[in-house]
Amino acid sequence: MTRIPSKTEILDWIAENPTQTAKRDIARAFGIKGAARIDLKRLLRELEDEGKLQKRKSSYRDPDKLPPVSVLEVTGPDADGDLFARPLEWSGEGAVPRILLSLRTSDPALGAGDRILGRLTEVTGEDHAYTARLIRRIGTNPLRILGVFRAGSEGGRVLPVDKGSQREWTVAPGATGGAKDGELVEAEQAGPRGRMGLPKARIITRLGDPTEPRAVSLIAIHQHGIPDHFPDEVVAEADNAKPAGLKGREDLRHLPLVTIDPWDARDHDDACCVIPNADGGFALWVAIADVAHYVTPGSALDREARKRGNSTYFPDRVVPMLPDRLSGDLCSLHEGVERACIAVEMHIDGAGNKVGQRFVRGLMTSPASLNYEEVQAAMDGDVNDKVAPLFDDVIKPLYACYEALKRARAVRQPLELDLPERQIILAEDGTVTDVAFKDRLDAHRLIEEFMVLANVAAAETLIAKRAPLLFRVHEEPSQEKLEALRETAAASGLTLAKGQVLKTAHLNRLLAQAEGTDTAELINISTLRSMTQAYYNPENYGHFGLALQAYAHFTSPIRRYSDLIVHRALISAHGWGKDGLSPEDEAMLGDTAKLISDTERRSMIAERDTTDRYLASFLNDRVGAVMEGRISGIAKFGVFVKLDDTGADGMIPIRNLGAEYFHYDADSQTLMGADSGRIIGLGQRATVKLVEAAPVTGGLIVDLVELEGKALPQGRPSSRGKPPKRKMSKGKKKAAKTARKVKRTRR
Repeated sequence: MTRIPSKTEILDWIAENPTQTAKRDIARAFGIKGAARIDLKRLLRELEDEGKLQKRKSSYRDPDKLPPVSVLEVTGPDADGDLFARPLEWSGEGAVPRILLSLRTSDPALGAGDRILGRLTEVTGEDHAYTARLIRRIGTNPLRILGVFRAGSEGGRVLPVDKGSQREWTVAPGATGGAKDGELVEAEQAGPRGRMGLPKARIITRLGDPTEPRAVSLIAIHQHGIPDHFPDEVVAEADNAKPAGLKGREDLRHLPLVTIDPWDARDHDDACCVIPNADGGFALWVAIADVAHYVTPGSALDREARKRGNSTYFPDRVVPMLPDRLSGDLCSLHEGVERACIAVEMHIDGAGNKVGQRFVRGLMTSPASLNYEEVQAAMDGDVNDKVAPLFDDVIKPLYACYEALKRARAVRQPLELDLPERQIILAEDGTVTDVAFKDRLDAHRLIEEFMVLANVAAAETLIAKRAPLLFRVHEEPSQEKLEALRETAAASGLTLAKGQVLKTAHLNRLLAQAEGTDTAELINISTLRSMTQAYYNPENYGHFGLALQAYAHFTSPIRRYSDLIVHRALISAHGWGKDGLSPEDEAMLGDTAKLISDTERRSMIAERDTTDRYLASFLNDRVGAVMEGRISGIAKFGVFVKLDDTGADGMIPIRNLGAEYFHYDADSQTLMGADSGRIIGLGQRATVKLVEAAPVTGGLIVDLVELEGKALPQGRPSSRGKPPKRKMSKGKKKAAKTARKVKRTRR
């Protein structure tokens, strides 16, 4: 006879297995079969009636669970001095959970009645249900300052590193936070700004030496003018936002919409699932956080998001487009939490072609937040406990659909560049511990392909509805850049055909020729350099790189303003509400496209500069070491070598190349020795010695030891082959001499 578990056993099992909540999962766990399922159904209904379980479609969930990011109210310390809080948003019928605040020394003092945004961790066996880390105190938004601390007899001053700020801040003796003279610090405004005298600040974080790695991203933020402080009215709007309900939305809570992200992701703005069809096709669902519900046209949140254009990502921090109340909470598709979304259901045939689509404004609950590595490991035969209950019904269909989409992708032939992505790995103190190259898994490619398809669906739908939108545009390379690529290919013994309309398939054939050869990386980099920069535009010029006629960004409205515009266009086109594209949005589409294209480039430059500085810091203690690399760039003033181990670019000044003069040929991208006839060109193997690593600028200077396995002659360059110097008149000589004197005095 089948043993029926007790109610307590059922509740304990559901708590330990939050992703296995369907009745069949519970039955399988306790070995319940046949007629005994009727008794299980009765027990589950009783638990539901008692308020201990909440049924959502075909699954049961404990209603007494809080989302991982919650708004809390501090209730005060207990007899032992520990500080506790309660959630402000509570839908469960059980007792309101008790939350212990785990504060760091740098956190501000909190007292009863303070409202905070906290990141929760569930605990068991304690007198509290959760511990919470402080993200931010709600209702306070002091101005932040990054600068160098100068100690004085009474406290000191902070000199901002921002070039646009000329005003110093005074720091009282008790507000220095132990900072030492010359340290880079982060400070916040202390008290209201008066009309007279210097404004007051208190130091909240000591960042140490301004040249240290921990300061690198902060300096880049200020150097490139990236806004990293939300105005008070913006924070207030975000803090006052409430979770969206089901009214006016399609109920998607029965769909197994899982999120698959990097293991350290804090927010989850896209989810997907696949329902196989009987005809061999698939229903592919992609759900995206409904940011437009919270960021409405003309609001303070909207103005700030448009100004920022996008989030900016550094190895140690993110400068978000939206405040954390939205980006990390209400607009993040956390596991087991109801979230508003805009979703597209796409119908895929057996050959991988998209044959239909429909968009809905819905309410979803993700059954699991997964990472790329564990999903791929499961497909490779190593299934962990979290993925196991989802493996057959959720994960396998995702990969089956992806296999079909790959067939259609092979016909379309988007550009297939193979450029490994660097990952800067930092210790807690901000120092670089390693530089690795990220693995490209099928799990990554699967999500990318789904997102591309959803973006295409958005563009096609809005075109069909004659709705205004922002397209993601990528035009084909210029003839000049193509000719340079042909010459690089020819120098490597490869061919890029002439005399035909260029297609990505032609470039892919070139990349395929280079695959597995010593010149593969060079050809990939050269092909990338031949491409134009993608940008946003209200006019559709197609996307060359993806080989698509129409493309729009729809899948990341948390971090890209372009996607928010597309969401609003979908809302207006479908008549879903009053928070769609406004007349002002439409009138400014051209200006918005230019603005966010510029902010995107600004972020890319800041991220690249930061990576260069981190690499220089990482290599700083290896000066004098000999390293292997490949010539990646030729300029009139020197040669660039991409180092194998880190992907960093070191420069060889032309004066250090050897004991002869080198002629520069811009067309062939080569240097030729005047005496030896030796040619230095792109793609050649090089052995170099690291001479200088400058963390402040990110510059690396190297000396050439060997080229293609052969040493170059050393010594001072000869004058042979040099263009003759023109003689100076006496007047010019005198002027030059005076200029040198002035230069020396300025040093």
